[in-house]
Amino acid sequence: MQKNLLLGSIATSLALVALVSPVLADAASDGLAKAKANLAVYTNKPVFTAPGAPFDAKACAAGKKMMSIPNNSGNPFLKGIIDRMKAAGKDLGLEVVEGQNQGTPAEWVQQVELATRDKYSIIDLISGIDPGSIEPSLQAAKDAGVKVMTSHFYDPSFEQNKVVSSSLTIGFGEIGKILADWATVATDGNPQIAIVVSRDVPPTIPLIENFQKELAAVAPNGKIVQEINVGVTEWGTKIQPGVQAALQANPDINVVIPIYDSMSQFVVPAIRLAGKTGAVKVATFNGTPFVLDYIQSGEVDMDIGESLDWIAYATVDGHLRDACGLPTPTALNVPFYIFDKNNAKEAGTPAAFDTGYGDAYKSGFRKLWGIE
Repeated sequence: MQKNLLLGSIATSLALVALVSPVLADAASDGLAKAKANLAVYTNKPVFTAPGAPFDAKACAAGKKMMSIPNNSGNPFLKGIIDRMKAAGKDLGLEVVEGQNQGTPAEWVQQVELATRDKYSIIDLISGIDPGSIEPSLQAAKDAGVKVMTSHFYDPSFEQNKVVSSSLTIGFGEIGKILADWATVATDGNPQIAIVVSRDVPPTIPLIENFQKELAAVAPNGKIVQEINVGVTEWGTKIQPGVQAALQANPDINVVIPIYDSMSQFVVPAIRLAGKTGAVKVATFNGTPFVLDYIQSGEVDMDIGESLDWIAYATVDGHLRDACGLPTPTALNVPFYIFDKNNAKEAGTPAAFDTGYGDAYKSGFRKLWGIE
């Protein structure tokens, strides 16, 4: 009797597996097709779209100064944007200065106080400083007549802090979806992922949330094997050992995703030391030149690029519109572009910050500003 029950149970289980397996296979196949279709959008050359009506940008910029404060001056991506804002501002008579710091709130406050004391027109918090973390000093700046703005920081889903005059948002949630789609396609529907994040940077949250949602939608067999959370000020000391340990402890990991590509300088050596170069794929976001060089050398597989010069032009444009009381864009409107082994050389050898995206945005903005 017991033997018959056991055999019946086994038969039932096998029948269920037979029914479920095709369903899972169909879901995986459908998800893979969907991920491929989603990625196709980001393989086309970016197109310039005017963020607003033409205006006399030189007249608007006259006598104005802007301090752009990154979350850490050691970040080459942010430093590259600020350097290009200086150049774009110079053409208009807008003085742009970097609020240099090493990533501590005390230094951010010092730069805000300096901008307030020296009567800057604009404080630009670029990509990483949560206005709420230094709100008293920003409120003092606002009370003194300085306009506080953010760029490349808020996701469109975020609520803007009350001290902020305007925000040029970026789709961090969109980036999360692209990374999940790519990981799915690159592993034929079976991504086993180690993801490197900095949860102390607020835009990380919508990026990760959308990554997780998209992964569940397109890769039913995939999962995040390990999340490695490292604060911005600790990238240089904790990312490499963290990634190396994850790879050694979890040999099934086949994708490492450092969500901001400046992390890659610590991820690539970790993969090399773990003996996994070529066996583990790497995908990331920002388009920093040294990471595009990694693609050309085969050490990184994909980087979602965005032209730093385009970001600089868009930031100067949006902040000047706000400073002069004009309708202000709510987003940077800088398109994303996927670089991989097929097109990384378009960025130059060695890669340059602004190569590979075309230059339609330059004449586009200059015509809007009335200087071309």
